[in-house]
Amino acid sequence: MAAASKFAQRTYFFAAIYGLIVLVPQYFLESQLVPPTTHPEQFYGFVGIALAWQFAFVLISRDVARYRMLMPITVLEKLAFGLPAWILYLQGRAATEVVAVGSIDLLLGLLFAVSYFKTRATP
Repeated sequence: MAAASKFAQRTYFFAAIYGLIVLVPQYFLESQLVPPTTHPEQFYGFVGIALAWQFAFVLISRDVARYRMLMPITVLEKLAFGLPAWILYLQGRAATEVVAVGSIDLLLGLLFAVSYFKTRATP
């Protein structure tokens, strides 16, 4: 396997494992939200959609060449939380913990972009 494919494979697999570790426990933490959520369906919807993406990351890691065209979409998935986390933090509307997790998403998004460019499509 080429080094570029190995990099992408490891990046996506690590991202999936990290995401599962971070997201699954959230299903049991709604009662600890401060302030309490007034829309639990939005909370569980966010967690569920984010969790589904972790399985897409596993899929990509298993066959990088085949699923390469999904990589730009995975960058958007990471930007969708990372950028708002920073914007809200800079506005004083999000805690340091939120921007820390958002920063991890931005880093993963960058690594996903690098993976995409390093695994250029072969004719």
